[in-house]
Amino acid sequence: MAFLLLRLNSLRSRLILLVLLAIAPIAVMTVVNGMRERAHAVEVAEENLQRLTNLAAANEAQSITGARQILRDLASIPDLMGDQAHCSRLLANIQKQNPDYANLGLIQMNGDVTCTAIPAKSMVNLADRSHFRRAVHLKRFVAGGYIFGRVIQKHTVNLTYPVMDEDQNVKAVVFAALDLTKLDRFVADIKLPPGSLLLTTDSEGKIISRKPNPEQWFGKQVSPEMRVAMAAEPGKPVLLTGPDGIERLHRFARVGSNGLSDYTLTIGIPADEITASARHDQILDFLALAATIGLALLAAWIVGDVLVLRRVKLLANTANSIASGALEARSGISYGKEEISELAQALDAMAEALQEKELQHLKSEQMLREADRRKDEFLAMLAHELRNPLAPISAGAQLLQSGHASDAAVQRTAGIIVRQVHHMTRLVDDLLDVSRVTRGLVTLTRVPLNVATIMHDAVEQADPLLKSRQHRFDVTLPPAPLVVNGDHKRLVQVLVNVLNNAAKYTPAGGAIKLAARAQGSNVLLIVSDNGIGMSPELRSRVFELFAQADRNSDRSQGGLGLGLALVKSLVELHGGSVAVDSEGEQKGSTFTITLPGAEQQPAAPLPGHTARPARRLRVLVVDDNVDAAQTLQLLLQAAGHQVSVAHNAMTALELAQADAPELCLLDIGLPDISGFELARGLRALPHTAHATLVAVTGYGRREDREQANSAGFDHYFVKPVDVDALLALIAGLP
Repeated sequence: MAFLLLRLNSLRSRLILLVLLAIAPIAVMTVVNGMRERAHAVEVAEENLQRLTNLAAANEAQSITGARQILRDLASIPDLMGDQAHCSRLLANIQKQNPDYANLGLIQMNGDVTCTAIPAKSMVNLADRSHFRRAVHLKRFVAGGYIFGRVIQKHTVNLTYPVMDEDQNVKAVVFAALDLTKLDRFVADIKLPPGSLLLTTDSEGKIISRKPNPEQWFGKQVSPEMRVAMAAEPGKPVLLTGPDGIERLHRFARVGSNGLSDYTLTIGIPADEITASARHDQILDFLALAATIGLALLAAWIVGDVLVLRRVKLLANTANSIASGALEARSGISYGKEEISELAQALDAMAEALQEKELQHLKSEQMLREADRRKDEFLAMLAHELRNPLAPISAGAQLLQSGHASDAAVQRTAGIIVRQVHHMTRLVDDLLDVSRVTRGLVTLTRVPLNVATIMHDAVEQADPLLKSRQHRFDVTLPPAPLVVNGDHKRLVQVLVNVLNNAAKYTPAGGAIKLAARAQGSNVLLIVSDNGIGMSPELRSRVFELFAQADRNSDRSQGGLGLGLALVKSLVELHGGSVAVDSEGEQKGSTFTITLPGAEQQPAAPLPGHTARPARRLRVLVVDDNVDAAQTLQLLLQAAGHQVSVAHNAMTALELAQADAPELCLLDIGLPDISGFELARGLRALPHTAHATLVAVTGYGRREDREQANSAGFDHYFVKPVDVDALLALIAGLP
């Protein structure tokens, strides 16, 4: 059986393992409960032991308190300092009435004992006794340490009390020698478990009370470990091994309070005695657990073969047949509610599912190939679209560099470069917009808008393309004002993308119509054309990323196949929808944008600001791209400004201190430190603390703009810089 458990190469061994795993929580709980019971037994024993220790200490404190009262009464007797014989008779009578005291006496200030209940054969001097010196010094009751009496020849502790005159000066000390055998009498009634130990020590660690065998231990020093434990916190339990080799759990208590004594009492109970009951219960639990495991393993070994193994082998044979390609194989097991029947039913259904999975696999493989093809087409398209504007930009730059171009050629070339840069910027903006929308980073500023205003602004942007392709363009405005709640910029972008799409895919001289109308509570924007139309397959995916109709290799229409995907996302962000309809190829297309209508009046346009003529400014341009920095320098110098250029942050800080620029145009990605750190450095300089800081960078994310605001930038431009917007900003500076 152990061999099967180790190899786990059969169902029977796994059944056995399953049984063991099922019983494992019970085994763990048995062990945990045993540990808890043991810990609880120790905790209860500690609490009971502390109560017992406190009780024993209170009993001993009661004896010492009684002695203190007797000594206090003696000290108040006026004739105590008189005739010595009379004093001795008085003390003898008191000692007979209190047999717990081995002796009573009076100590003069020089230490001579002049009066005692037990007569001494010769003069006794106790000046060397610490209890005498402490009583004189402290002027209060003192419980001294262990002493073997010189006169009485008994184990005692001397309890002393000062005799005071009217000026509260000590004139003598009365003492009582407490017989230690009598001290044990106060704890004789305390019942302790076998092997337990009770002892009391004085301040020097000498034993003054012990149970059992007190006579053998009076005056002996306790072990250093015990001494350390007694000096610690009284309520802390400690495990100590006694001279007899028995480990005991000790608790400690001070005898008396408020300076009654320096004695410490401890009771120790054998550690084995504390957990004996818990160990007995734990052994019984383990025996019961072992019996349970044995019976469970026997059931798994015998019953598992009859009820499980034979039917599982039948299932295995069926599975092998299916794996070999015989999808028509069936288990032959009748279906029921128990698990193996369910497994047989699942196995029989698997053959049918495999055929379906195979078809799905082929379909998925085809879709992956199609996605890969569209990815390759998109990359080729992107390369083509970027090379198209680069060619005239490169040619125009070479023409300008040659220096032989006429003024008219220079103006025409500059216009070409500007248009191509705007085209490339639109391509990059489309990619960034799609990225922002798919990541949920687009934030809409929704206000009531007049649909006619949206249509007017969209037509204004799409008009150059419509005219360049000589299309007939008709606009049908709604008879009554229609209002939608949306973001003006994004809705204009949506309509421009649809109009541009119609213009690109309609042959030159075609007809395009734009109309708006109400439909219930919604507003419909409809763009129709008589262009190349769409096949049913293209209509099903026209709003997907990179989806485009087949075009010639010249790719004269341009674009990346992102516009309609962006249209769909932006319209859905407004709570609307977009649909396309086409009767087929070469039969035109109709795009319908549906937006929720609004009852509010459209927001009034903000009054425009009249640009003021720019004054001559001191400008600092910082960019590690030398060409970009020099181009911006030439542009600003042509506008009449004094411009200095730096290509790293350290040089920029030096120029800032020398020139005190009023306007700083800073790139973010600099070679030494970032533009954010440079902005903070410029704000810290007195020369540029109040200068206008403008970020000119290729980073256009929202978090980049937020970081720029935190760094102290006033404005943010994304490359390529909109020159008109930059010059307008400069013209508006105070």
